[in-house]
Amino acid sequence: MQGSNAGLSLAHGKGHERRREPVRPSARRLSTLLFFRPRLVLLILLAPPLLWLGGIYLGSLFALLLQSFFSLDDYTGQVVRSFTLRTYGELLSAANLDIVFRTATMAASVTVAAALVAFPIAYYMARHASGGTKALLYLGVMLPLWSSYLVRLYAWKMILAKEGILNWFVVELHLGWLLDAVLATPVVGGPSLSTSYLGMFIVFLYMWLPYMILPIQAALERVPPSLLEASGDLGGRPRHTFRHVTLPLALPGVVAGSIFTFSLTLGDYIIPGIIGQSSFFIGQAVLSHQGTAGNIPLAAAFSVVPMLIMAVYLTLARRMGAFHAL
Repeated sequence: MQGSNAGLSLAHGKGHERRREPVRPSARRLSTLLFFRPRLVLLILLAPPLLWLGGIYLGSLFALLLQSFFSLDDYTGQVVRSFTLRTYGELLSAANLDIVFRTATMAASVTVAAALVAFPIAYYMARHASGGTKALLYLGVMLPLWSSYLVRLYAWKMILAKEGILNWFVVELHLGWLLDAVLATPVVGGPSLSTSYLGMFIVFLYMWLPYMILPIQAALERVPPSLLEASGDLGGRPRHTFRHVTLPLALPGVVAGSIFTFSLTLGDYIIPGIIGQSSFFIGQAVLSHQGTAGNIPLAAAFSVVPMLIMAVYLTLARRMGAFHAL
């Protein structure tokens, strides 16, 4: 019985071998080629998504740039599709330059403040926190990002309102006079924190702070402790070690974080529309000209401005080695 089963299995196996199709020489050559050229395999796998994303992204940028060289007919309100620099002439008007300057100033202010606030937190996380404390700090940094952007924004609007908890807390400390003096300050002040540039600055800082903390913390983690020990062995005081060893090595992380905070502030239009005064930022100007006014060429020209600013910024950041800390 066992012999018959073995014979059946052997015959079944031979039948499978007879039905197996021979490997074609062309398929074998292709397989050998791909085996010995892994970069070719990577190129074949990445080519379709790169062509798709590259075509969509670069095509959109090209269409945007092309639209900025058109103009809007003042009489009919129709877009005149002929090459002209008239739209860029409108962009260089005093009112539009004021929008660009206001946006760039806010982006730079938020970036500098985020670096000053984030560096001590990142330094403690990288050099002193350990185990559960570091995990708790990571959770504290990442937790706001898990909630809705609009929920956080409207929560801050309620906190900064004249009837909000922050104003109540200041009054309870008998510091209402100080808050009134700050709100009476030209440019940064307003009727309340929720309708002032100062309140907008606070919200921007809160929103983008995690994007500054994490790159700095990653850069500080890469600083070898042996360098700090060597500086101490050579007689360097802690402040000298920080200034001449830690800070230069962590600077790429600071610049990498500034890419996020600066670019996100530069293009945001939701926070200026909910927090702050009625003065436009670049994102609001683009939305207004593209939607309400229907001036597509001017909206495209406004969109080119942050692209140019970020192109210069990224070039400088690349020279400072910021991309290694991303």
